[in-house]
Amino acid sequence: MTTFARISFDPALPLWLLVILAIAALALLALAYWRRSGGASGTTDTTWRMLALAAALLTLANPSLVQEQRNPVPDVALIVVDQSISQRIAKRAVQTEVALEKLEQRLMGRPDLEVRVIRAGMGTASDRFLPEGTHLFGAIRAGLRDVPKQRLAGIIVISDGQVHDLPKVDGTTSSEFGGPVHLLLSGQRGERDRRLVVVKAPSYGIVGETLHLSLMVEDSTDHRTGGVGKISNTERTRLSLRRDGGIADSRSRPIGKVRNFPFRLNHAGPTVLELEIDPGQQELTTKNNRAVVIVNGVRERMRVLLVSDEPHAGERTWRNILKSDPSVDLVHFTILRPPHKQDGTPINELSLIAFPTRELFQDKLDDFDLIIFDRYRRRGVLPDIYLQNVAEYVRRGGAVLTAVGPDFATLPISLSRTPLGAILPSKPTGTIREKGFRPHPTDKGRRHPVTAMLEGIGGPGSTPGWGRWFRQIDVREVKGDVLLSGVGQHPLLIMARVGDGRVAQLLSDHAWLWTRGFEGGGPQAELLRRMAHWLMQEPDLEEEDLRARAMGNQLLIQRRSLNPAGKDIQITTPSGEVRSVALNDNGRGMETGALAVTEPGLYRLDDGTHRAIAAAGDINPLEYADMRATASKFQPLLKQSGGAAFWLADGMPDVRRVKPGRINRGRGWLGLRASGDYTVSGVEQTPLLPSLLVLILFLGLTMLAWHREGR
Repeated sequence: MTTFARISFDPALPLWLLVILAIAALALLALAYWRRSGGASGTTDTTWRMLALAAALLTLANPSLVQEQRNPVPDVALIVVDQSISQRIAKRAVQTEVALEKLEQRLMGRPDLEVRVIRAGMGTASDRFLPEGTHLFGAIRAGLRDVPKQRLAGIIVISDGQVHDLPKVDGTTSSEFGGPVHLLLSGQRGERDRRLVVVKAPSYGIVGETLHLSLMVEDSTDHRTGGVGKISNTERTRLSLRRDGGIADSRSRPIGKVRNFPFRLNHAGPTVLELEIDPGQQELTTKNNRAVVIVNGVRERMRVLLVSDEPHAGERTWRNILKSDPSVDLVHFTILRPPHKQDGTPINELSLIAFPTRELFQDKLDDFDLIIFDRYRRRGVLPDIYLQNVAEYVRRGGAVLTAVGPDFATLPISLSRTPLGAILPSKPTGTIREKGFRPHPTDKGRRHPVTAMLEGIGGPGSTPGWGRWFRQIDVREVKGDVLLSGVGQHPLLIMARVGDGRVAQLLSDHAWLWTRGFEGGGPQAELLRRMAHWLMQEPDLEEEDLRARAMGNQLLIQRRSLNPAGKDIQITTPSGEVRSVALNDNGRGMETGALAVTEPGLYRLDDGTHRAIAAAGDINPLEYADMRATASKFQPLLKQSGGAAFWLADGMPDVRRVKPGRINRGRGWLGLRASGDYTVSGVEQTPLLPSLLVLILFLGLTMLAWHREGR
């Protein structure tokens, strides 16, 4: 606290009136002096009168001595520490902490300065991943919300200069902060970095079709221009592409040129593509040598071939279900006139067309996504060579669904006696069970994604509220998973893998009763849709599967299994840390868990049997675009505010307090403005002309003037 004294005037009359009175008094005195002009005696009398009038006017001005007790108000110096991703490479974090410690030592303890430290650049607890890059100035504005502009001594930012929310500077307005902004640069001059740039990438793609990624490898050497260094036309690097964490596909690519990288999607749904290039010489960091692209695979209209034998009650039901699905392109053939049926009708009078067996089962067989045999039996329409083609089609990755009837149990004409029988999941015993029953899920059926979520399935131990069927084919030598059972717990729906493909077998031709609504019906359309998508290897219907997806700040984990493993999931974070997560089983083949996400990037999951990969946050941060330290982005703001940039590698600059309006920077030093603000805690006011003293003085001077005039 300091004491400051000053003289204050509190005039009894308005100032303008006092000025008029003073002018009038001077005029009268001048007139009196002119009229008297009596030499020394006249001059002395005029002087005494002037002193008397001056005392009167001074009394009317009412002067007093004011003594103020002043308390200085400290200015605010804000130190902003950049803790973004690019600050973690090389020795920048160490440089930053050393600089912060030195600043605090130099500035702390000063009575005229309040030091505030803000750490920013990693987002908030609710939004850790900032897709726009490093944000510092939002935190700066929040930290200065209670600080008037005149109290801001200055802002010192400790960063590598890679900041992406810098205020717009147009050169015509003053700094929005009111004080100088200085930049202490971490990193080194002349840093070199090689990075992978995804110029163009598709968001969606058709499964099986060739897609293209447009990629470029940049090797930057000049931090002042931000350009690409001189690269030899023959310099190349190796580029690797990995799909969903699988085996990498490596190719050589030139540096500094845009090139296409062709690839194909092998399944519907999201596919995570990991791209990586080999590091260059004197590489600053390899974090931007990698890029991740997520492409959603979609199928074209699903091509289904439905082959029906003689018309029966369920044939139209199958057709209607498939035709009602807009994603299905159906080719349906019904055998109305087998080769052995000869009634003498001339060929040119038949309205039927010949079964295009060669075209369908040899030339264009691989164009179909699914083949359904509805109560088909051996009758000479399809030679064994074509059925052998179908068996090979399945082993190569195709899908076949057989819905069988009494003909399947009749061994001489059964489909099991053809080459197709080698891939079917069961063989008939010859017994046909004709008895009312309700399809019932097995233990595996309650966990398998094809049947676990069917409407009306009920909980464990309960019987689904579906309508009854009245015929079931008895089988033996069952291979695969039995999902539904019928009479006497015998298999009703079997699904199995064969080579790279899949087959399913429905051992009844009475599913159409559900569609007709008999006894309440059942989910035939949904069951067929799920069977078809499982047969076509849709990832969402895999019975043994591990996957995860990011939602907010959590990684949601799902594991499907027909046999609950009870194992924890081991998760490797983008930084390499391994964490363990326990899962909860919902009783329907799904185990779920969650992990708090603390950093963006790829998370790798492993339960000992299955592996998965998931992307969280901004997988290709904007900050990775250029990780070299530079002051170029800050220069407009530094120039506008009067601040400067200093490389920490050159040493710590000195810190000085400067008066407002002075230069805030110099060689080896930065300035913090000293505003000199204060608050007044007390005021003492003492009149300089007490009333009695003024009265005596005025009367005395007046009488003295009269006395001399009377002589």
